[in-house]
Amino acid sequence: MKPPLAQPESLPTADLHGRPPRVLCLLSGQWMMNVADMNAPFEAERRVMVEKQLRRRGIYEERVLEAMATVPRHEFVPEAQRRLAYSDRALPIGVWETISQPYIVAVMSQAADVRPGDRVLEIGTGTGYQAAILALLGAEVVSIERNPELAKEAAERLERLGYDDVEVVTGDGSQGYPACAPYDAILVTAASPRAPQALLDQLAEGGRLVIPVGDRHEQQLELIVKADGEISRRTLDSCQFIPLLGKEGWSESGQVPIL
Repeated sequence: MKPPLAQPESLPTADLHGRPPRVLCLLSGQWMMNVADMNAPFEAERRVMVEKQLRRRGIYEERVLEAMATVPRHEFVPEAQRRLAYSDRALPIGVWETISQPYIVAVMSQAADVRPGDRVLEIGTGTGYQAAILALLGAEVVSIERNPELAKEAAERLERLGYDDVEVVTGDGSQGYPACAPYDAILVTAASPRAPQALLDQLAEGGRLVIPVGDRHEQQLELIVKADGEISRRTLDSCQFIPLLGKEGWSESGQVPIL
């Protein structure tokens, strides 16, 4: 996959939104020690992932890089896939579902520009990995998953690992989750034929929507920003996600609903 962003030799002076990058200072005390112990067997693999797969390909936001270096990805993949947890690829987590490639997780997290205290909606919980990254960046996360079994497992996993600022719910992600709207950022981890109006309506002023848009085989990862009641769009990269099923996504038959 070609990198969507410039590949700077040193850190830039501003992020995607014209603001200076910050460092991550979110972990402390006993929980940090527990995470360190949990991560120890894979620490080298995680650091290689960050340097070779992320930083060299244009991920420059230090808070995102540090979160990716901290969250134990191997805890979010099936036992049979653990040796591949930090490889440069998506991995299967069910019959149709996958956990996204680390690079894509980082691109989406960087583009969403998550700040401590932001309310963030994730569409497509999967195993909970992206939600854990968002929580470590300081967000209050609502994550919606269509598959009830995956949702239950993800909620239990996130609780066990100490990510208390994530609420996992089951439902049609293409409709968002109005109960907790508006959101400072929305990340969609499944491909939609278009940006669902329900998600645009649930964005706060200044809110960011990161979503793969296209057909069922190839998409463009888009950053959509709501400012002064207007919507602006920026294409980040080509990508390939499983389809977003639901009222404002794809139907089970593969047809785009007429709204």
